[in-house]
Amino acid sequence: QVQVEESGGGLVQAGGSLRLTCAASGQTFSSYAMGWFRQAPGKEREFVAAISWSGVIRNYEDSVKGRFTISRDNAKNTVSLQMNSLKPEDTGVYYCAAASSRLPRTEVGSYDYWGQGTQVTVSS
Repeated sequence: QVQVEESGGGLVQAGGSLRLTCAASGQTFSSYAMGWFRQAPGKEREFVAAISWSGVIRNYEDSVKGRFTISRDNAKNTVSLQMNSLKPEDTGVYYCAAASSRLPRTEVGSYDYWGQGTQVTVSS
């Protein structure tokens, strides 16, 4: 079992940057693919980025490609999301999740463990 907790959210102006970090517990962290999702008010939770157990394979939602970078440190049991050139439409609650899969997944239903989320607000 894996427990995850996000940190690093906040309020930023459009064009700014934020770095989200997800700390995971459990000795098998490196066995899980990890993902970031977000949910805006009144909308469904959507995929943002995911990374394989090794960190070699990374997937991104089209609107964040070139702006967001996902990375992981298996020695520290952490996964991060560096967000640059933020836009107001990036606003939402960002969730970290772990999937019992070596390969990254884009579907909400593929993830087994979720954090409580961290709020990201981008002002125009």
